[in-house]
Amino acid sequence: MYNYKEILCSNACHKVKGGFPYRWDLNVYRGCEHGCRYCFALYTHKYMESKDFFNEIYVKINIAEQLEKLLRSKSWKKEPINLGGVTDNYQPAEEKYRIMPDIWKLLIKYKNPCTISTKSDLILRDFDLIKQLADITYVNVAATITCADENMRRDIEPGGVSSKRRFDMLKIFKDNTKAVTGLHIMPVIPYLTDTDENLEALFSKAKENRVDYSIIQALNLRGETKNVFLSFVREKYHVFYN
Repeated sequence: MYNYKEILCSNACHKVKGGFPYRWDLNVYRGCEHGCRYCFALYTHKYMESKDFFNEIYVKINIAEQLEKLLRSKSWKKEPINLGGVTDNYQPAEEKYRIMPDIWKLLIKYKNPCTISTKSDLILRDFDLIKQLADITYVNVAATITCADENMRRDIEPGGVSSKRRFDMLKIFKDNTKAVTGLHIMPVIPYLTDTDENLEALFSKAKENRVDYSIIQALNLRGETKNVFLSFVREKYHVFYN
């Protein structure tokens, strides 16, 4: 059972350090119900004094209000905002709280560019708003898709929708909006998703759906992510590490 905790935030966005094609990140939630075994963002829950990243979900119920304060500020330069760098803003909690429509409406109002990556096709609920924004400024809609095999996908991303549904979502945006679409193969997992067969299947599907770009990132096992991932490997594949 997921435990939702409503909180107030003092800022809608935080500045991201170098290495990313954007400087600002907006996360409606803290924690993520998708339960990905490789999630690099587990470290963020230490700031919430919580150890249950997958089940204890913090909801920033005033984030739209704080975003408008930023967007209407005279010092704001309409820089692109990344929607969800350390969580998925379209995780199941969004079905309950419906915060993202207010975020899109503000981005439309202030004509502010943005990028978003998700493992859910719940984003299609807000299709009309995203299309409206893409008509007036830059919008990048990406899906993180790590494997073509659905059985493996369920093992490593138990809370996400199927890879097929994610590709279908990208196709809808590509065919019906001006948004740039992307495939994020993040991460590539040694011995599980790094096979030629898997990668060729993903790239082939991306080409079939005319996705604009693809990027790859290697598995990151820093911090708590290492413990969670290796525990999964031991339990699922009976492989033990010293």
